[in-house]
Amino acid sequence: MAIAERTAETTWEGSLARGRGKVDGASGAIELPVTWASRTESPDGLTSPEELAASAHSSCFAMALALKLGEQKAVPERLTVAATVTLDEVDGVPTIVSSALKVRGRVPDLDADGFSKAVDEAAGLCPVSRLFAGAKITVEAELESE
Repeated sequence: MAIAERTAETTWEGSLARGRGKVDGASGAIELPVTWASRTESPDGLTSPEELAASAHSSCFAMALALKLGEQKAVPERLTVAATVTLDEVDGVPTIVSSALKVRGRVPDLDADGFSKAVDEAAGLCPVSRLFAGAKITVEAELESE
């Protein structure tokens, strides 16, 4: 049996260049407009699949890191994970090619080696990182001092 299943649905109207869509999450937590221009040019207050993928990756990684820190008996005061997902052309086809994570953490009573170890373990644990297995994933981590 699955641990979780979540559903989102996109309704699109019009051509790629001039049309627009709306992403609705079954939970009711998201209702987001999307366009091709918001994906490849200026967002102008709209979202894109890459931004949604970045939000999934950053939140997933933060949870995996909190778990791994907890296994070291370290409770973070704050973790900040930023993900930048890149869409590029590969063999003439738009392809998500990378997700770059920047991780900052304030974790009392944990040294840089312990933080680095937890970050490395979280990288292998995060299900979204594994979903992006064919993409280049980089993680830059910094333990903040108190």
